[in-house]
Amino acid sequence: QVQLVESGGGLVQAGDSLRLSCAASGRTFSNYAMGWFRQAPGKEREFVAAISRGGSTTSYADSVKGRFTTSRDNAKNTVYLEMNSLKPEDTAVYYCAAKPTFYGGRYDYWGQGTQVTVSS
Repeated sequence: QVQLVESGGGLVQAGDSLRLSCAASGRTFSNYAMGWFRQAPGKEREFVAAISRGGSTTSYADSVKGRFTTSRDNAKNTVYLEMNSLKPEDTAVYYCAAKPTFYGGRYDYWGQGTQVTVSS
């Protein structure tokens, strides 16, 4: 089992920045690729970003590319999502998730989410 706890959400204005953190506990953190997802009210959950186990490979949704950056610190068992130039359409609950491999596979573990609200 891997337990994931997100933090860092909040209410910001358009153009501001936020950094989300996701702290992991349980099994060896570096054995898992990590992903970020978000779900806005009335919408399906969507992929935001992912990072490989060692942190050398990342991928991003087109909607956040160039504005969001994901990174990880395996010594601290934590993955981050740096969000810049935030837009009202970025408003959502943000979740982190873990899976064994970066390519393919299924996210088996999920956090409880953290709310991000961007006002115009």
